[in-house]
Amino acid sequence: MSNSVQNESNWKAKLQAPVKDLRPKTEDVTATKGNEFEDYYLKRELLMGIYEMGYEHPSPIQEESIPIALTGRDILARAKNGTGKTAAFIIPVLEKVNVSKNEIQALLLVPTRELALQTAQVCKQLGKHMNVQVMVSTGGTNLKEDILRLNNTVHICVATPGRILDLAQKNVADFTKCNVVVMDEADKLLSPEFQPIVEQLINFLPKSRQILLYSATFPVTVKQFKEKYLVKPYEINLMEELTLKGITQYYAFVEERQKVHCLNTLFSKLAINQSIIFCNSANRVELLAKKITELGYSCFYIHSRMPQAERNRVFHDFRSGHCRNLVCTDLFTRGIDIQSVNVVINFDFPKNSETYLHRIGRSGRFGHLGLAVNLITFDDRFNLYKIEQELGTEIMPIPSVIDKMLYAA
Repeated sequence: MSNSVQNESNWKAKLQAPVKDLRPKTEDVTATKGNEFEDYYLKRELLMGIYEMGYEHPSPIQEESIPIALTGRDILARAKNGTGKTAAFIIPVLEKVNVSKNEIQALLLVPTRELALQTAQVCKQLGKHMNVQVMVSTGGTNLKEDILRLNNTVHICVATPGRILDLAQKNVADFTKCNVVVMDEADKLLSPEFQPIVEQLINFLPKSRQILLYSATFPVTVKQFKEKYLVKPYEINLMEELTLKGITQYYAFVEERQKVHCLNTLFSKLAINQSIIFCNSANRVELLAKKITELGYSCFYIHSRMPQAERNRVFHDFRSGHCRNLVCTDLFTRGIDIQSVNVVINFDFPKNSETYLHRIGRSGRFGHLGLAVNLITFDDRFNLYKIEQELGTEIMPIPSVIDKMLYAA
């Protein structure tokens, strides 16, 4: 066998793949058609990035999405949180980028700064052998730095809508050669707060652009947007049931003044790897974080009223495992992917099923097991029933002992 042929078959063996994750997974990510990433005829450099990220086989949303996106067709995709949506759009985007051209070729829109940073990181990791230039642009950062960055080569721009529209209107960001726009967490991006900005942005792109929409929930606004902007979109719906199979959901019926005591009991009884605890306001987040620290547990907090630099630091440190518990508002429900979170606690119960779905989806990432515990007051009881009905799920009374096999495997 000649050296070149041998190298051809050996390239995979030389990759620095991470240690295999042997935790059990649910069929949310294992019920595949049996495709391999190599079946999609992707560039060798991209395949190297995919395998070095530890991805072994495409998940169901990746199987449905990647080959269609590669054909250039518009896509409207619904898939559960934590089932591989991000790679489902980043892989075809990277495949289509021509790094020899100094132009923005893809725009990835997301609703929050944290999600922008995380998405850009995945882009860089998957494209690390490709010399692809990725830029993050979000509000709350120095505009001058964005302008300077755009003087250099940028192939993929990951952004929140407001800042990037500003740069497009100033003729600093040139989207005339940008043929793909992805909207992740599309339901949020098409809420009244963002939709007018998103629509203005689309006018800066070529008429022949490809639009890819991904979300776990699709309200009416998405339908209107689809009819106006998408051309014969390929629709993917992997949400016959809404909640993740691996997440066990419980409620504890408590009075408001007993909540902290109840939380203390949960901390002492549960095998928490990392937990995210949700409150319904920034004030309550800070008060609860103070209480948890006083009880002697390690705790960070994050909400949208904090300075940007502090939010970045907290997000980074929690992600790196420097702290076990994070108290936050719904700022943190969108797409935030921290594999080691196995417990979500709704200290304050959410008002609607959409928020509930996004919150509990922070645990049980990529088919792993997780636990959601809801502290329910007398006033929450109708909401609990309504959310169970709307999601077609069962939230059970909390038992005195919770089997660790349900969430700590």
